Amino acid sequence: MAEAARKFEEEAPLYREAPANIEAEQALLGAILVNNDAYYIVHDYLKPEHFFEPIHREIFSKGSTMIRMGKIATPVTLKTFLPANDRVGDMTIAQYLARLAAEATTIINTNDYGRAVYDMALRRSLIRIGEDMVNSAFDAPVDAEPKEQIEEAEKALFSLAETGRYDGGFQSFEDAMAQAIEMAGAAKDRDGGLSGVSTGIRELDRRLGGLQHSDLIILAGRPAMGKTSLATNIAFNIAAAYEPAEQADGSFKAANGGVVGFFSLEMSAEQLATRIISEQSEVSSSKIRRGSITDAEYSKLVACTEMMQKAPLYIDQTGGISIAQLAARARRLKRQRGLDVMVIDYVQLMQGSAKTSGNRVQEITEITTGLKALAKELQVPIIALSQLSRQVENRDDKRPQLSDLRESGSIEQDADVVMFVYREEYYLQGKEPKPGTDEHMKWQHDMNEARGKAEVIIAKQRHGPTGAAQLAFQAEFTRFTDLAEESHLPERYE
Repeated sequence: MAEAARKFEEEAPLYREAPANIEAEQALLGAILVNNDAYYIVHDYLKPEHFFEPIHREIFSKGSTMIRMGKIATPVTLKTFLPANDRVGDMTIAQYLARLAAEATTIINTNDYGRAVYDMALRRSLIRIGEDMVNSAFDAPVDAEPKEQIEEAEKALFSLAETGRYDGGFQSFEDAMAQAIEMAGAAKDRDGGLSGVSTGIRELDRRLGGLQHSDLIILAGRPAMGKTSLATNIAFNIAAAYEPAEQADGSFKAANGGVVGFFSLEMSAEQLATRIISEQSEVSSSKIRRGSITDAEYSKLVACTEMMQKAPLYIDQTGGISIAQLAARARRLKRQRGLDVMVIDYVQLMQGSAKTSGNRVQEITEITTGLKALAKELQVPIIALSQLSRQVENRDDKRPQLSDLRESGSIEQDADVVMFVYREEYYLQGKEPKPGTDEHMKWQHDMNEARGKAEVIIAKQRHGPTGAAQLAFQAEFTRFTDLAEESHLPERYE
């Protein structure tokens, strides 16, 4: 027994070292110093922080900056930007750079070296996440719930899986500018020249520039105005237009359209699907539910369904979902299937944490703040539907205002865009005067003007002007489209 223990002690390492591949780092840097074109093979995914050795991080950072500026990065030109007094073992910085270049063989394997460096960095980040989980579990406060720790761990793992970054912190203005230029280039190449995701409704796109990444978009209205209909129209338009484009790291990103996650807290997935099928096939949803469709209409439904079923639209029908559960499921969907747009129907049916239960204002504040944070984390636009208070009905002009939002303080504050759906036709229908009177003639004229039309009032927009867009609304199919002949309403909100 003593002999076995002694032998184990001789063979076992004193400690475990963080995973790293120093040889791959050296080979990669040498290839870049010999031929700067090697940098462009790995620059899409490799950052200085992915290198294990601090001196390698510094060499890659300074070298990549020079190459992007159009200068040549060689041991001779690079050594002047590195600390002259630092030493690597028994070599000076200049000697070490020369050794890296001298031992470099070819740039053919540059991507393999880059992936090895990147993979080691991910493994080190996984270790840090695991250590944080263990320490948090041991040292958790008495009032901390385990599910909160699970949520934090899943958030960290998602961030690592999506971007390769675990630690937050400051971002350089240079990186921010590069992202802005990339967005402008994507807008130039995208159909319609939009910086955001197209809604499929031209008039809305014209005013919004598409749905912008990381924006929280509140779509509100009184019952029967068509909030859910507009949301399903937009969601299906985006999913149907989806065109994937392969990226440099082998992943896929939407060139047009996108993958849509729809959280339906009010309707079941079957009810939502029936509504979308009705919108696209132009067969009344009430006739579908009653089973009173003709053979021709049924054939039309089947043909339309076969076309629609390939659209990347995913529905979660969980009622009363909490903001933490929604965030976890959204991260999982993006990781497994991709995610470009989220829709939530609707905010008032969501739940906050146990800490805010009983205080609805605080609960809604937690929900809207969480949705805005989730939009930034996932880098996707989130369309959240919201009910309006009854005070709209007490005014002569029934057009909604920002003050009509329920628990409006937090919703209005956190939202990047607030839109209201308003249909004059709905209110006029209940005000029909006695036939044959002058009032009835005026009412008939107003009804003819309002029939089949809807306003989408953009009451708040951080990135652009406010105003009202006039759309066509087909009540039988609950479908919003552009008007055949564009006519614009007065800019009441500008």
